[in-house]
Amino acid sequence: MKQKILIVEDDQMIRNLIRIYLQNEGYEVIEAVDGEMAKDIFLKEHPCLIILDLMLPKISGEEFCEWVKDQERNEVSIIMLSAKVQTADKIQGLRLGADDYMTKPFDPEELLAHVEAVLRRTGQFCQKISHGGLCIKPRKGEVVLYDKEIHLTKHEFQLLYHFMENPNIVLPRENLLEHLYPYLEKEVMERTIDAHIKKIREKIEENPSKPKRIQTVRGMGYKFVTE
Repeated sequence: MKQKILIVEDDQMIRNLIRIYLQNEGYEVIEAVDGEMAKDIFLKEHPCLIILDLMLPKISGEEFCEWVKDQERNEVSIIMLSAKVQTADKIQGLRLGADDYMTKPFDPEELLAHVEAVLRRTGQFCQKISHGGLCIKPRKGEVVLYDKEIHLTKHEFQLLYHFMENPNIVLPRENLLEHLYPYLEKEVMERTIDAHIKKIREKIEENPSKPKRIQTVRGMGYKFVTE
């Protein structure tokens, strides 16, 4: 899975430059132009690293950094990017919770090196899959919907993880049965899968009777639909 990086920067030229370099290295990039937009995207996309400008409209970079670090299930690294060059500014940024601090103007190749170094230290933050506010962390056995933890049984977790690993693909019930119960015979009926999916929908869908995430494809199976 691609590592997801959020760029929070109001200067479009700088934002585009960073995005191009990151995408060329295989990262998935999402962008925000101010602190308020960054909050919404953070809760929806669950990035593993944030490149954060400090001088932002609406909400400053420092305020946004503090907000991120206050999130109950926060697992994200932050590289601050700022025109503030004083040692005191760097110290303040690191004390707010940043993992690294770079000053403008900067060399994009150097920024890439800093990104790689931070992710080597904190790469466990990227062991997750997220779609539309729903985030699953297979190594920790956790599921988060926006900022709320969702409690699933073992089989519900395995099933949701399988869906999220295969987004927008129709998965027949036979495939789902084999994934959950590889050593059991046919006495495990397909309605077992239906029951699991009903329970998952009750926990992750806004309206379980009209699901938008896990959809039934009549005569074929189920599909996890991303926005």
